[in-house]
Amino acid sequence: MSGVSRVKALVAIFAITSVAVRADEAVYTDNALASGWQDWSWGSTIVYTATDMKEGISSISVNSTAYSALSLYDPTPFPTYAGLAFDISGAQPDVSIIIQDTADNTQSATIPLSALSNSVTTNNFTSILLNFNSVPPNGVPLGNGTWDRITFQAGGNGAAYYIDNIELISTITIAPEFLSAEPLANNLLAVTTSGDVDFSTVKVNLNGKSIHLTSNTTTVPVDNPSKTITYLTLASSLAPGNLAITAGNSSFSFVLPAKLDATIGHSATHSISERIYGVNFPTSASYIQDLGVTISRWGGNAVTAYNPFGDFTNAGNDWYFENRDSDDGSADDWVGWVSAAGSDTLLTIPALDWVSKDATSYSYPASIYPDQEAFDPYNGVSGDGLFPNGSYVTPVPDQSNVYTPWNTSLAKQWLSGLVNKPTLVAIDNEIEIASNTHQDMHPDPMGYDEELARVVNFSTVAKEVLPDVEVAAPSTCSWWYYWTSEIGFSDNAAHNNTDFIPWFLAQMKSQEKTAGTRLLDFLDLHYYFQADTSANDDAAKALRLRMTRSFWDTTYVDESWIGTDTPQNTQPNATIVQLIPRMRKLISQVYPGTKFSISEWSSTADTDITGGLVTVDSLGIFGKYQVDSATYWSDPDETGPIGLAYWLYRGYGVQFGSLSLPVNIDKFNPDTLGIYAATSGSKVSLVVVNKDPSSPVALAVSSLPTGKYFLRHFGGQAGVAKFQTTISLTSASYLVVPAYTAVFLQQK
Repeated sequence: MSGVSRVKALVAIFAITSVAVRADEAVYTDNALASGWQDWSWGSTIVYTATDMKEGISSISVNSTAYSALSLYDPTPFPTYAGLAFDISGAQPDVSIIIQDTADNTQSATIPLSALSNSVTTNNFTSILLNFNSVPPNGVPLGNGTWDRITFQAGGNGAAYYIDNIELISTITIAPEFLSAEPLANNLLAVTTSGDVDFSTVKVNLNGKSIHLTSNTTTVPVDNPSKTITYLTLASSLAPGNLAITAGNSSFSFVLPAKLDATIGHSATHSISERIYGVNFPTSASYIQDLGVTISRWGGNAVTAYNPFGDFTNAGNDWYFENRDSDDGSADDWVGWVSAAGSDTLLTIPALDWVSKDATSYSYPASIYPDQEAFDPYNGVSGDGLFPNGSYVTPVPDQSNVYTPWNTSLAKQWLSGLVNKPTLVAIDNEIEIASNTHQDMHPDPMGYDEELARVVNFSTVAKEVLPDVEVAAPSTCSWWYYWTSEIGFSDNAAHNNTDFIPWFLAQMKSQEKTAGTRLLDFLDLHYYFQADTSANDDAAKALRLRMTRSFWDTTYVDESWIGTDTPQNTQPNATIVQLIPRMRKLISQVYPGTKFSISEWSSTADTDITGGLVTVDSLGIFGKYQVDSATYWSDPDETGPIGLAYWLYRGYGVQFGSLSLPVNIDKFNPDTLGIYAATSGSKVSLVVVNKDPSSPVALAVSSLPTGKYFLRHFGGQAGVAKFQTTISLTSASYLVVPAYTAVFLQQK
């Protein structure tokens, strides 16, 4: 069978009915690209006439270095095709597919080949079909665009493979299928389907007895139309025991557990800060509004070198110490459109002695430093500032070759000229490690005194120019540097053996007396879980879901070097992070009235369902334990697991609640369950996170009123999509949340 015929046979596997859009278009078949297509590849050795592995006459042989690509461009865009088909052979090559619109500089999500197939081998070709109406990893449509480029990009270790029969497909149709059926709330089945299924085939049996279905409500997620969910109402409530569901040719079974008794207190304990629902660098006004983002941060390593008088920046060792145009344009304009979208703003003020002088210079040219460890794969002449043994390149470059001086006078000029005023400002970003991240700008390790002086000097300017602004500092990168400077323990010793954060708070309190005004409004820290979950196997996922305990739990010994190494600080219970209560207690003891901000944090897995559940749990924790502001790093995909966590609490105008309500649960296990309650006026909201990968959880919430509720959820067998409906809660004595699922309930 020829390659093209075989691909069409593959498509036919999915086809039941279809409406043709246009004729299929070959991109490559044999020996050459189809007429009009152009090779825009980089960093790759590509042979279009390979015969050692082929279907038909020849195939394309691709050998890509790290992050290089086979990239194919068509001057005539292809916006109306249904999908992309190709055959590929290799040892499961580390390749991702990206569909691009070069005119508008937009692109699809990065689609790992492993999301389409994990069984690609060197022995033969594997046929791949990418459905543009359900693009991995989140199953969302490719959407409208003048799509004109198809890129197969290698990962960090490069990729070698053969590819053949690349074709744009005009028609893909989906067979009717019951994808999942899960128990939910007190009397619902959430049935996820694709295609035109027959719901009359659904049968439900609980503990050997048949249960009738009384009604159904169907919803199609607005940004994931490839999935449909139908809520089937049962004639009787769910109960502990064996639940069996048959639907068409599919069957689903569950063991419904004994209930956990829970009580929601009627008296609010404190207000929930709206600013906990923040992100770094939201992508658009609609993104802010769709997810309910309440504060947006302009931050990160690149802003340390941001020059507002040319909108130049430099990401330091994040990307070869190269100057470039600011990815987000003018900070002033950014504050303007973010504010107009309804979000508060946190603007970072550079506080070192240099900022980028242009958009093209770089600090470590190959012509001067030829023996570097690595060079930019896209231009080959800009190095990473390291020798092959990992030591820093010497001598230190002349900063004036790449940077221009920066000081408080220039900062004052910039801030005075802002048309759009930020809500908060941060004094730089992680400058305690500037001698690493920006070794070309600031090669000497920074100590307590220098960091304090920079915060005080630039905060003074900010308060003078923007009297209503609040200042956040020191934006410290991680646990180690909360307590110790880059100089090391000798710096602690030189400051009366005091750990850095309590010393910094005491100094800022003293500065308030000197200045006659508060120069620090928020103690701002960055917090990244220290345990290693990079394997992303079952054990790593379970660990990731436990790690949220480090935010709040005064008994949880951190499952990382923090919990096992000899503590490098003098704080009590130093192996137990308990980040929020620890920092709130330090503030209360040293500098009362200071708020607490976490301006960078992450789930560690933006594309995995566990990352979404971690984020739901974390946002609940921030509200329950009184964080004042938090911004996720960075701009999570709106339709991915992290975006769904924000949507669950705040999306499309919904609000979880302004006052936190206490929740008590019998036999509560925070490793497998998170539960949060809130109210606004008379409405009660409840968020439940089931972290168990295989078993539902059931709650008996004695104080939850019956009646109409707005329901949202994602995860479990239903997958990553925005599922919601309105339900009638007839009883709160047995509420089911499926495995690996987050549920939101709010009284109507």
